[in-house]
Amino acid sequence: MTNVAEASAKKPQKWDKTVNVVIIGSGGAGLATAVSAAERGVKDIVVLEKLAFLGGNTAIATGAFNTADPKQKEQGIEDSPEFHAQQTLKGGDFRGNPDLVNELTHNAYDTLKWLESKGVKFQPKILQVYGALWPRSHATAASKGSDYVRVLSEEAKKLGVTIQTQAKVVDIIRENQLSGRVLGLEYVNKDGQHVFVRALKAVVACPGGIGANREMRSLHDPRLYNLTTTNNPAASTGEVLVMMQDIGADVTGMDHIQCNPGCPPGRKLRVNMFSWPQNMIMVGFDGKRFIAEDSRRDQMRDAILALPKQTAFCIQDDYGQSLNNVGHQKDNLKGLETGDAWRADTLEELAKKAGIDPANLVKTVEEYNKGCEAGHDAGGKKPNNLRKIEKAPYWAGYAGMSVHHTMGGVVINTDTQVIDRHGQIIPGLHAVGEVTGGIHGSNRLGGNAIADIFTFGRLTGIAIANGK
Repeated sequence: MTNVAEASAKKPQKWDKTVNVVIIGSGGAGLATAVSAAERGVKDIVVLEKLAFLGGNTAIATGAFNTADPKQKEQGIEDSPEFHAQQTLKGGDFRGNPDLVNELTHNAYDTLKWLESKGVKFQPKILQVYGALWPRSHATAASKGSDYVRVLSEEAKKLGVTIQTQAKVVDIIRENQLSGRVLGLEYVNKDGQHVFVRALKAVVACPGGIGANREMRSLHDPRLYNLTTTNNPAASTGEVLVMMQDIGADVTGMDHIQCNPGCPPGRKLRVNMFSWPQNMIMVGFDGKRFIAEDSRRDQMRDAILALPKQTAFCIQDDYGQSLNNVGHQKDNLKGLETGDAWRADTLEELAKKAGIDPANLVKTVEEYNKGCEAGHDAGGKKPNNLRKIEKAPYWAGYAGMSVHHTMGGVVINTDTQVIDRHGQIIPGLHAVGEVTGGIHGSNRLGGNAIADIFTFGRLTGIAIANGK
């Protein structure tokens, strides 16, 4: 391990740049932090993105944003920040930090309005995204999470924020390895040059989780070694998390790793018919349902991993397919070409194409539709998520399990300041988003990650502007 003298030696004799704030990562967390700080008067903000393009995993996320919203009453839905917090804590087996959870749920609605004020548009109907446990999910109007990236990157540039791509951070520099203030960082630019950046106010780490790092994730959950991932394979690689640990950051919940439906083993294209559980059912190769489709994500993970070939199928009708966002509709159409999705005028024909037992699938859908009519599903799906599968053509798509989200990460306080192993703030260092731990507990509710990155990103900008 590097000793204090070696850590001190890392400090450059001369800094190449001096700014007020340097942000690692251009996903939703990084862009929200930059915009929030800049609009409150913080100057000289630099965002460093290691890839050649912006957005990280936010750009490819479903994009559902969870928050209690007065509009829910128009749909007959009762909700509140308190109930949202209660479900978040219970859904994570009470392993989340109540202070962080309450900070999230009580500030999420203001963040939603803030995003709308910047130009992000949401669909009018509030739904329940896969694994959300309650209809409080706000879907972007156009396509996936890329809406957020487009709007906030444009806003950041208007506010004078510098965004630099192909800038890979290789070190976070502290006065001493385990003490003192974080002074800045070192990155390598696209020409291979090492650049040292002094950050007078803060370094903000928003690099995402470790879902694409096979060795790191399987260290904490060996079942996950051979699974595919829904993450950008170059984004969630974990090196910035290790850098923060090297200068003393504590971590929590590293074995809490979430999977979502994605590519089964051996497949490459991820089709998406699962995001809105009211629009689909899941079956195995035997054509039978095996779990309520609006269950917790960890329960869905374990149920699918227990199936033959660790593979399920989403079944929906053409109306359900039309309710997927534009990006997912395109993915599903591509799946028809690659053999990852199927479409047919009858359920029997659909089953034969996909390799599902035809008689059982027909019987399953008939029983499900009867349950929809009665308002009671024998499979356990909640009444508000029941909608008949009846409009041809019918669709099926693979739903294996892919590593999706890592709930563990560095310990933070409600101002997103990173905490060390002695419970003390590491001055000058903030962290936002999936690189942090303690918010989602053992199981993240669907739609809470988008709320997390933008809410805590906005609050981090406020905290930095206030001198924290």
